[in-house]
Amino acid sequence: MILTKNDIVELEQRYRTAFINSLAGFRQAVLVGTKSAEGNSNLAIFNSLIHLGANPALFGLINRPDSVQRDTLQNIKDTKEYTLNFIKASEYKKAHQTSARYDKGVSEFNKVGFTERYKTNFIAPFVSEAIVQIAMKLEEIIPIAINGTILIIGSIQSVEMNDELAGKDGFVNLSSEEILISQGLDAYFTASLIGRLDYAKP
Repeated sequence: MILTKNDIVELEQRYRTAFINSLAGFRQAVLVGTKSAEGNSNLAIFNSLIHLGANPALFGLINRPDSVQRDTLQNIKDTKEYTLNFIKASEYKKAHQTSARYDKGVSEFNKVGFTERYKTNFIAPFVSEAIVQIAMKLEEIIPIAINGTILIIGSIQSVEMNDELAGKDGFVNLSSEEILISQGLDAYFTASLIGRLDYAKP
């Protein structure tokens, strides 16, 4: 198969979306927990988590264009807080269901069966079942002009996970807990560690 830029543009919309999205490969599946200004909890699956830097510790999320109701984005704008939750692969059906378009004010926690967890002095809910729970503070929102998507940049406020997940050198071995990963919009996997190598030098 050889596709030019024009070929891709002419693909049927749903086919093109699935093709390009899955072509990007395997990505971390993360449940983003937020709370609205009115106090309603929200949970949504994202597969666009990006490491932006370690000092300060920054992660990015790509949000779809703000052309329809985007509860997660609006809640982050309003409260400046959100959570990132990594779950076991066995929970993939419940995680996927959070992508459904529930009415505003309806909690995905209640609809799909995850448990809300709150920590002192933090507004946004965590997923109690999550193996890794990260508290995030909004730092910057950057509109991406070429397609209307939005880069949400946040700083890590706290990380909670089992001590055994982090090695002596700081490496977090997510595959040891069969953390959920995804490809495209609807395919889910686990990862297996092949090996780790020394820092590459000439």
